[in-house]
Amino acid sequence: MSWLTAEQALERLGTKPQTLYANVSRGRIRAKADTTDPRRSLYNAADVMRLAKRHAGRRKTETVAADAIQWGDPVLPSAISTVAEGRLYYRGREAAAWAEHATLEETAALLWESGPVATMPGHTAATTPSLERAFVLLAQRVTRDLPSLGRSSTALKAEAQTILSTIGMALAPDASDLPLHLRLAASWGRPEAANCIRRALVLLADHELNASTFATRVAASSGATLSAAVLSGLSTLTGPLHGGAWQGVASLIDDVNALGANAAVRQALTEGRSLNAFGHPLYPVGDIRAKALLSQFSLPQEYADLAMVGQQLIGESVNVDFALTAMSAVFDLPENAPLVIFALARSVGWLAHAIEQVESGHLIRPRARYTGPAITAAKA
Repeated sequence: MSWLTAEQALERLGTKPQTLYANVSRGRIRAKADTTDPRRSLYNAADVMRLAKRHAGRRKTETVAADAIQWGDPVLPSAISTVAEGRLYYRGREAAAWAEHATLEETAALLWESGPVATMPGHTAATTPSLERAFVLLAQRVTRDLPSLGRSSTALKAEAQTILSTIGMALAPDASDLPLHLRLAASWGRPEAANCIRRALVLLADHELNASTFATRVAASSGATLSAAVLSGLSTLTGPLHGGAWQGVASLIDDVNALGANAAVRQALTEGRSLNAFGHPLYPVGDIRAKALLSQFSLPQEYADLAMVGQQLIGESVNVDFALTAMSAVFDLPENAPLVIFALARSVGWLAHAIEQVESGHLIRPRARYTGPAITAAKA
C-alpha cells in the first residue's frame, strides 16, 4: 500500500487543500500520520488516483455508476444510518454513545421508527446458536409470508418484529423472554460476556449500504417478503469479505502464535495475503466500532502484539472484525461466535432497510456494461 504527501495528492487531484481534507473526513481517501513528521499526514495513493480519475473531465453515466458501487458516492437515499467524519450514526444518534446503554431491541425500535420491540423465544428444542437453523426458519417463512408491496408501514413493522423473533429462535435460542444479548450469553453458558455481547450487537446493527444490506434492499425492492429480503442479506453476510472476515483474523492469530506477530504480518504481506484485521475504507483514522468494543476488555497478548505490529508495518488500526474475534477469545466463545453476533445484530438493520426500500416504491434495477464478444447484427 503506497502513500502520498499532501502536495503529491493535491497535484494529482487538482483541488484545494480543503477538498482533500473533506474527502478524508468522508472516508473517500484514507490518511495516516507521517512517522517522520507527526505534524503531517500521508494519503492513500490508490484512493487519490481513483478520485483523480473520476474527476478528470465530465464522466459518463456508466462510469459514475460503476465507481459509486465500489466505495464511491452514495447511490440511494436512506435515513437509517451514515458514517460521517469517522463516526457512525443511527438516525442522527452517534452509535458508539448509543451502545453505552442500549439493547438490540431498543436499537430496532430506533432504526425501524417503531414502538417498543420485544422478541419472543418461541418453541424450540435448540439449545445452542445455529446459523443453519436461521437459514431454515427464514426459508420456511418465505413461502408463507405475504409480499411486502401494498402493505402499510405499521403492518411491515409488526412483521419485522416476528422475523427478528424467528432469527432469535435460531441464534439466541434460550427459552426466556429476556433481551437477546442475555439469551445469547446464556445459550453459550457465558453470562459474564452479556454486556460485551450487548454492545457488539448494537454497534453492528447497521452500517450504511454494505454488501448484505444492498442485497436485502434489492430483494425488498422487487416486493419480495421481508423474510426473503433478510435471507438475501444473511446469505451475503457469510462471504469471507464481509461477515466471514473473522476467519482471516483467527487464521492470522494462529500465525502469530506460531511465528510471532512481526514475522506473521511480514509473511502475510510478502505473500500478498489480505489482512482482514486492519483498516476500513470508511474510517481513515480507525474503526470507531472497534474502539468502542475494545474499551471493554483487555486484549490477550497475541492480539495486543498483532495490533501493535500491524499499526507499525501497515499503518492501519484494527477494525471491528479484529475486535469481535478478540472478544470471542477473551470470553472463550464458540469458534463461529463473531458471525453469529454479526448476523443477529445486522438482522435489525436489514429489516429497517427492507421497510425503507418498500416504502420508497422503487425497483433497484441497474444496467450492466457489456464486455462480451462483439455483437453481430442479424441479416435482413
